Amino acid sequence: MRAVQVSEYVKVSIIRHHPNKAPLDLKVTTVPTPTPSPDKYLIEIHSAGTNFFDILQIQGKYQHQPPLPWIGGAEFAGTITALPTAGTSLKYKVGDRVFGATQGAYATHILAPEHTLLPVPSGWSFEDAAGLFVTAPTSYGGLVHRAGVKAGDWVLVHAAAGGVGLSAVQIAKAKGATVIATAGTARKREIAREFGADYVVDYTDKAWPEVVKKLCKENRSGNGAAGVDIVYDPVGMIEASLKCVAWNARLLVIGFAAGSIEKVALNRVLLKNVSIVGLHWGQYAKFETGTVGDVWKGIFDLVAQGKFRGTAFKDESFYGLESVPKALQALGGRETWGKVVVNVDDKAKSKL
Repeated sequence: MRAVQVSEYVKVSIIRHHPNKAPLDLKVTTVPTPTPSPDKYLIEIHSAGTNFFDILQIQGKYQHQPPLPWIGGAEFAGTITALPTAGTSLKYKVGDRVFGATQGAYATHILAPEHTLLPVPSGWSFEDAAGLFVTAPTSYGGLVHRAGVKAGDWVLVHAAAGGVGLSAVQIAKAKGATVIATAGTARKREIAREFGADYVVDYTDKAWPEVVKKLCKENRSGNGAAGVDIVYDPVGMIEASLKCVAWNARLLVIGFAAGSIEKVALNRVLLKNVSIVGLHWGQYAKFETGTVGDVWKGIFDLVAQGKFRGTAFKDESFYGLESVPKALQALGGRETWGKVVVNVDDKAKSKL
């Protein structure tokens, strides 16, 4: 099989406004195709999703570093070509379309255990499904299970044009909330609107909290007029967001894409009677396995109702494993929206 194998760490960083600093040293090599194992399915990969942790991993900076050499990537969608050799009562059969996440997605084939796989939703392309495994449950788990989003809530979604952001916008809207989306470019704000945001705000404007407060004051009544009920923050903007929240607000700490872990003045937490809650979705499989099933059921229900669609970046396409460096460059440059996906072969274009 062909794969992007990492035999030594990439010694460059990928940061905004430095497009030439990219993982261009990554190469596609030929390695043995995995053979069926007792507990893993063999899957032909059609599309692979990219993540910021992939960038960290190829530089040796991620908390989970496989021993060299290893194959990059984690998220994928493809077709099952062989079953676990010791399997009984298997959930999937040869030919089934699945998506999931496990080490080694930047390849034409991968071995994956059953608990890491889910069926590709009916009518979905491999391209869209490849970006579903991380983003959708992060947003659903945060908004529904941690923040209890409900009809009538006002939800502020930061970095709303990113993969988790667009998922959050759709989930909040599906639950009957009004969404204020923040994004740093006109194109990203346009995308947030296309995915359902009611209002968009430029968070590069330092006065953005005042803009949010004004929107609430002009369009809400009662205690809610003071600000939003829920903040969804994958960036690291909790401190500033406390300036525009309502009484009893819930602030979700999803991540720190801005690069620094902020410190919060707790007097504001007290005065507005707010809750700040974290979400580490990756640990639910260890500590709350039942919640994992509930979350995916909720997501698939929204998909079936036509209230949730794929978030794959469409302004530029990435075909073939040779495009992985370019895709990671685009992701690291933060000029893309949604989920940057590499289409490993032309089959990824087909929805059926």
